[in-house]
Amino acid sequence: MAATDARNKREKPIGRALAAAACALLGRAGTASAADEPSAWSLDTAMLLYKESDSRVQDLSVAVSAIRDFGDQRLLGLSLTADTLTGASASGAIALDKPQTFTSPSGKATYSTPANEIPLDDTFKDTRFAASASWTQPLGRLYTGSAGLSVSGEYDYQHLGGNVSLARDFNKRNTTLSGGVAYSRDDIDPVGGAPTPLSQMPDVGVDFSKTGKQSKDVLDLLVGATQVLGRSTVVRVNYSYSRASGYLNDPYKFLSVVDPTTGDTIAHTPSAGLAGPDGVFLFESRPDSRTKQSVYAEMKHAFGRPVLELSYRYMTDDWNIDSHTLDGRLRWPLGASGYLEPHLRYYTQTAASFYRSSVPLGQSLPTYASSDFRLGQFDGVTAGIKYGFTSDSGSEWSARFEYYQQTGNVPDSMLIGNQLNREQFPDLKAIFLQLGYRFSL
Repeated sequence: MAATDARNKREKPIGRALAAAACALLGRAGTASAADEPSAWSLDTAMLLYKESDSRVQDLSVAVSAIRDFGDQRLLGLSLTADTLTGASASGAIALDKPQTFTSPSGKATYSTPANEIPLDDTFKDTRFAASASWTQPLGRLYTGSAGLSVSGEYDYQHLGGNVSLARDFNKRNTTLSGGVAYSRDDIDPVGGAPTPLSQMPDVGVDFSKTGKQSKDVLDLLVGATQVLGRSTVVRVNYSYSRASGYLNDPYKFLSVVDPTTGDTIAHTPSAGLAGPDGVFLFESRPDSRTKQSVYAEMKHAFGRPVLELSYRYMTDDWNIDSHTLDGRLRWPLGASGYLEPHLRYYTQTAASFYRSSVPLGQSLPTYASSDFRLGQFDGVTAGIKYGFTSDSGSEWSARFEYYQQTGNVPDSMLIGNQLNREQFPDLKAIFLQLGYRFSL
């Protein structure tokens, strides 16, 4: 999903769902078209503020999306998004009952965390720009094809992707089968270089084991079916397959090396005349490939003017992460031109097979290890409401507010000594505020 700076776009604990919310700020208007005036443009603009508790990540995003109908169901879609991230993100080190000092990602300075707090790296700030274009048109009487390109860039992360899809109608257009493929290439050029997995955090100014620019490739496949069930109900079922290969580490995450009895971080004294970390920390190591499969089901039902939308998604991967997502929205009309849309979402996932809170000194180093909370076991609940109304000119204004709370868990069997007495997976709270405006030209 996270989208952002290479640290942060992956840093949002809500994962890719939150990143999608930040980049697709246009709500649910992406399919609008000016059917009555094929030459007109339909535009969506929006601004989203995402803010985590405890001075953690804050994202301010603005976006504009435009769709032009050239007639005969030929549609051109364009979008542009810009977002700025600030704040602090969890580094992966454990909490201690004393302050801790770390070398910054650049390797040129240090930063510190107070006692009894989860260490946060507050050294990042980045701006991201993303753009996409798509074309959709009929291919014969019953077929519809589409193709698109996407590109994004930030200080240390660049993305380039493309996709194509094909849909066919059956059963008097009450049934649609579709399939698509997408491919993307991401280049990662971390601040200070990409550290060698499981190498030790160095003192300031000391060269350490690292490599230059890295990359990853992602291939996504999707097949689905949409079925109209009477005048008021539509259902959709999708299966998706995703294969990522290449550099999948987060270069800014590391683990504490701890005493196997007390569970406290092993002390480190910087070389004479140098600043540096006051503990021993190892940069994380993840597999260089990841295969994900998911099944998604959605139902929309109209109770007269109110419309209920329910969905469920199950995802599993070869990192042993299984997740379940339940999502519900109810669009409730208010008078002739307004509406309220309450929203409730629940997410839960298991931990990756190589997730661990720390690395005990003296034990053989594992091949893969990460203490990134996003790879741990946690539950997340999002609740919110959206209000919108249509003006006399046909333009639509909307405002959405949502609240997110995440609770995680590190199994006691994974904690050592004093770690049992300290919070190692803190709860996270966040708010979303989105303002949108839709109009035609």
